[in-house]
Amino acid sequence: MAQAVSQVQDYMDEKKNVLIATANAEMIMRATHDQELRDILNDAALVVPDGAGTVWAAHHLGYEMPERVAGFDLAQELMRIAPSKKQRIFFFGSAPGVAEKAKAKAEELYPGIEIVGVRNGYFSAQDEPEIIAEIKAAKPDLLLAALGVPKQEKWLYQHKEELGVPVSIGVGGTLDVMAGVMKRAPLWMQKAKLEWLFRGALQPKRAGRLMALPKFVLKVHASKNKKRV
Repeated sequence: MAQAVSQVQDYMDEKKNVLIATANAEMIMRATHDQELRDILNDAALVVPDGAGTVWAAHHLGYEMPERVAGFDLAQELMRIAPSKKQRIFFFGSAPGVAEKAKAKAEELYPGIEIVGVRNGYFSAQDEPEIIAEIKAAKPDLLLAALGVPKQEKWLYQHKEELGVPVSIGVGGTLDVMAGVMKRAPLWMQKAKLEWLFRGALQPKRAGRLMALPKFVLKVHASKNKKRV
């Protein structure tokens, strides 16, 4: 986490205009058959391991990866630091009213924070020029987009140059959790690497998507066997 936060701070200081992705096993599995998403992940300035499965896979394949860096936790760390560095943040995504509630929560948790704009994630292609103009006018240093995977990554990547935001991150359900409309797993489940199970129980619609996890494990094992050969 400390390395990720430091890297993101460098990008903001240098006005790099970069995309950062938070990759869990489900996103990685999707990228195996979604060429556009795969290209975005390979081109992202930074991809953090948002999930115990990602960390396990790295270790299993012989790569060093100290710990999980959840997108929610990364966003909180960046917001905690933002007031002291006078960094401006824009919330984009979730259902109508959610970003406003998340803004109020951020202002409560991090006194002095500048949330310079909020916009819900319900829009059509016709709305996009207006949304882009709104974000550009707000001049954020950090854009947190909660549009869901892979929509948030594809949207941020497609509009990266015209937005001109130093750092953009797809943060999934972060705004929902901050607004109190979605619960996060208890700390003991997070530490036990069972947050995925909690989300599946809380959101039955995710059950089918959780089938990506055993497929992910099999893919990783197959990849390791190929390396041995």
